[in-house]
Amino acid sequence: MKGYYKNPEATANALKKGWLYTGDLGYLDQDGYLYFVDRVKDMVRRCDENISSGEVERVINSHPQVAESAVIAVPDHIRGEEVKAYIVLKSPATPETAPPESIWEFCKLHLSPYKLPRYIEYRDELPKTPSSKVQKNILRDESKQGGTKVFDRLSGC
Repeated sequence: MKGYYKNPEATANALKKGWLYTGDLGYLDQDGYLYFVDRVKDMVRRCDENISSGEVERVINSHPQVAESAVIAVPDHIRGEEVKAYIVLKSPATPETAPPESIWEFCKLHLSPYKLPRYIEYRDELPKTPSSKVQKNILRDESKQGGTKVFDRLSGC
């Protein structure tokens, strides 16, 4: 790769000393297998702990009433960032038949306490690219604008 088209700032961030920095996080095990963990921009940094959005999404998606989810970091003045989950329910489930508290309790069984989503927002669908990848950048932008009713597990609203 020579660089991003008409975007020298993105090129400078991605190409350093001959290496392409993709923003992917992973690790090698003792047998030399490479494992993908998450994208740097999709990690949540809560109270100095790194939380993989993919790990939280896998747990939420395993809930029997959830069709899909997307997890992002949202700013928090005390913890740095908090975990926010956008959830699309399977039909015929509704927020009344699968309330946010039940999703949170399910997550509590499968995640460490610091990884639990503080905010849960139901959606009819998630914004996607033509190749069906969730556009988390749109969710991040919408989250900054506020105005949507969100369950907050600390306040119960």
